[in-house]
Amino acid sequence: MISSITLENFRCFRERQTARLAPLTLLVGENSTGKTSFMAMIRALWEVAYEQRIPDFKEDPFDLGSFEEISHHRNYNGNPADQFSAGFEIASRPAPHRSTLPYYFETTFARNGTIPVPIRRLVSRGMTSIEETYEANRVSILFKTEEGSWQHNRKRPSSSLYLELDADRAFPSYNYLRHQIRSIDEVNMSDLQPIFNSSDLSEQDLNRLQELTKRIPFLTIMSRKIRKPFASAPVRSKPQRTYDPSRPMRDPEGDYIPMYLAYLDSQDQETWKELQSKLESFGSDAGLFDQISVKQLGRSVGSPFQIQIRKFSKKRKGPHRNLADVGYGVSQILPLITELLRKDAPDMFLVQQPEVHLHPSAQAALGSLFCQVAGNNKQLIVETHSDYILDRVRMDIRDKASPLKPEDVSILFFEHKDLDVQIHSLKHDEEGNVLDTPPGYRQFFMEEVRRSIGI
Repeated sequence: MISSITLENFRCFRERQTARLAPLTLLVGENSTGKTSFMAMIRALWEVAYEQRIPDFKEDPFDLGSFEEISHHRNYNGNPADQFSAGFEIASRPAPHRSTLPYYFETTFARNGTIPVPIRRLVSRGMTSIEETYEANRVSILFKTEEGSWQHNRKRPSSSLYLELDADRAFPSYNYLRHQIRSIDEVNMSDLQPIFNSSDLSEQDLNRLQELTKRIPFLTIMSRKIRKPFASAPVRSKPQRTYDPSRPMRDPEGDYIPMYLAYLDSQDQETWKELQSKLESFGSDAGLFDQISVKQLGRSVGSPFQIQIRKFSKKRKGPHRNLADVGYGVSQILPLITELLRKDAPDMFLVQQPEVHLHPSAQAALGSLFCQVAGNNKQLIVETHSDYILDRVRMDIRDKASPLKPEDVSILFFEHKDLDVQIHSLKHDEEGNVLDTPPGYRQFFMEEVRRSIGI
């Protein structure tokens, strides 16, 4: 699980700063303070580290533009910074006879035409690190331990092993990097040049470097499946009265969700009943619906279908109503809660403004759902403007209504500082109080409360 993100010269984040992540992280602050950019960078780092490819900063639901728009501008009329950097830390799980030092991965981006490309990667654990820098004619590898530093230079591989972009920058292909990092034990020791008055590389230092390569976070994809973080759009799909079956492929807006539900209803009743029960439990808690069902309009697998919602009163059950007839609140939240509750959900979610079109009571119920999902080995990064979500999370911590402990929740407050943005990492105590808040945190909300009660 990612425990922190570090940014420098990226969008509105000029100075190098690190923000704490937790199983549930809530991003709050005024509009245009970089919350969406922050989530986009998390996904971009994942692509560089795990997929080992050039990230697409224009992929839905995030569109950050070209290098000109992504790299930080120090003033209104100046040029963007030549490079920007970002990194993440992964905390090690405690285990007997094993170090709990965290792993850290960082990459630096430079301009290549109009797009940002990685030109440097760093992986470290404690005092041991491996840093690679990619240049036009060579790949430079710097090894460090607490005993010293050594450099190894290689000529650039043949063009077939590279994504050729131009004469100045090139990013090594997946297969080449995989071999290069895993073959440290094959490096000719005579090619390693001690620097900074270091002695020759010892057997002990070589073992440390080999151990690091075996446990490098961005190589763990070779040993287990790590699904890409799911990023939801701030506005989800518009409901339709009738749907035609199609292949259910994930998308940020949730257009495919009705097809996914219909597929489970017709092809996997056991999974459908389990998911249906979870959806109805949330719908009831939120006051949105008590029953959800798929109505098939024909007997064949390819027949059209409808999604129907039913609400109960204390004395009787209401009629089945088409999804298109129950308001945008249900249709806007259905894609998101389906993604969160399906049994094959990814390990990380990047969620934008989940409260859209929801009544305050439903927003509060969503806060409880986040606590429940994040307490089940999932990591949620949620951008929200809802005080009802924030307050419900705070109260669930206080009342021990979820598996989450105070340290399992992080509030990141994004605050304007002239042309830059500062991220404040806030925590809760056992009573649910938010600690060490800066003066601007929820200032508007508090001023409105004071005005409403005449203070």
